[in-house]
Amino acid sequence: MKKNLAIHVSVISIVVNMILSILKLAAGIISRSGAMISDAVHTISDVFTTFIVMAGIHMSNKPSDQKHPYGHERFECVASILLSAALFAVGAGIGYEAFRKIIQGMAGQLHSPGLPALIAAIISIAVKEWMYWYTRDAALKIRSGALMADAWHHRSDALSSIGSFIGIFGARIGFPVLDPIASAVICLLIIKAAGRIFKDSIDKMVDRACDEAICKKISETALNQDGVDDVDEIKTRLFGARIYVDIEISADDQLSLEQAHNIAENVHTAVERNFEAVKHCMVHVNPKQRT
Repeated sequence: MKKNLAIHVSVISIVVNMILSILKLAAGIISRSGAMISDAVHTISDVFTTFIVMAGIHMSNKPSDQKHPYGHERFECVASILLSAALFAVGAGIGYEAFRKIIQGMAGQLHSPGLPALIAAIISIAVKEWMYWYTRDAALKIRSGALMADAWHHRSDALSSIGSFIGIFGARIGFPVLDPIASAVICLLIIKAAGRIFKDSIDKMVDRACDEAICKKISETALNQDGVDDVDEIKTRLFGARIYVDIEISADDQLSLEQAHNIAENVHTAVERNFEAVKHCMVHVNPKQRT
């Protein structure tokens, strides 16, 4: 289910981006708009990064094996890191070209872009914003970090198209230098998105703990189980899009081994049943003396 939905969304993303990139590139060349050509390059990069996302999701859904007993979920993180690197490279290239054209503009060597570039920017804003929400909803449904990173890539493209529109419109009303300035703004937006994706991926690669609110809810779930006197300690770690939980509980020291085991099993089952993102919950029982 998760893999099929992710692949379906990714295929739609590739098709839409290919059509949109051709439209924007043609409009940019015809209108001689650097901002629109930069925007087209950004959209073309979406196609390649979506392939990275598809590969990461495919690998992350492979079942556990002897060499990877905890599964392959971190391949999604690897895909997201590669995606952020690609985004950064695209942003840096656009920024370099924008800076070069701003220098030309200061020397009075720029011209105003044509109307097709303005129309392409409007179309791009609408399409890419729709793609953001469509991909985001799917990413939340299957808890896919790589797919969420791709959604933010769509959002950064929508924002870059807004920058293109402003720059192209400004250039057409007599300020040609606004076109490359718009490209420079696009560069910053892309690099910011790359940084956000990179940070989120690294957090999941280095076993960062879950949010305190989630830990509190897990503790409450454990405490609600019969026989649990207290939660002594809880540790969580992100593993790709999944969560591992280690929890220590206290129970009556007069209980038999079988009774203590049953309490631990109830906690284990309750946590995994109530928190879909939890891949495994390990429970340790500490004896607690009655006063």
